[in-house]
Amino acid sequence: MNISLQQAQQRLAQGEVIAYPTEAVFGLGCDPFNLSAVTRLLALKQRPLEKGLILVAAQAQAFADLTCLYQQAWSDKVLASWQDPAQAITWLLPKTAACPDWISGQHATVAVRVSHHPQVRALCGEGVLVSTSANPASAEPARDCHQVAAYFGQALPCLAAPLGGLAQPSQIWDAQSGTRLR
Repeated sequence: MNISLQQAQQRLAQGEVIAYPTEAVFGLGCDPFNLSAVTRLLALKQRPLEKGLILVAAQAQAFADLTCLYQQAWSDKVLASWQDPAQAITWLLPKTAACPDWISGQHATVAVRVSHHPQVRALCGEGVLVSTSANPASAEPARDCHQVAAYFGQALPCLAAPLGGLAQPSQIWDAQSGTRLR
């Protein structure tokens, strides 16, 4: 079911899972602090909890309590990478005790990205949102609400808006090692 930005914000606040456009593909999102919502999202994706999930925000400061982002040897590199709206980079950063294990999975790090996509920024507000590709495990990520509905049914709310113009999902880098993982 296609929904507006305001409806998407309301549904997230009510603990629902929604689909929404990101830089290159549609994502599934929910409140990362709502275990029930995260559990529903993982079931939709057929994704094991141990793998962890990506968090997205409108500004780096939103990750301050969840990660060890600041005052690290690599902090300036990470922060600078998020200034360029022409790229989308997800970083694995050391997590803090405030980051729920159901978000980081079995890892001591958590995957985070600052988005320049206007709808993603509006959905996040001052906080963070789960951002994982809208597809069941091993299927291609959805690129529109029609494909989201084909994967998950008409009942899953989908924010009907354009993608951000990138051809590929975000790169994923490990901040501590400087290694590209995707």
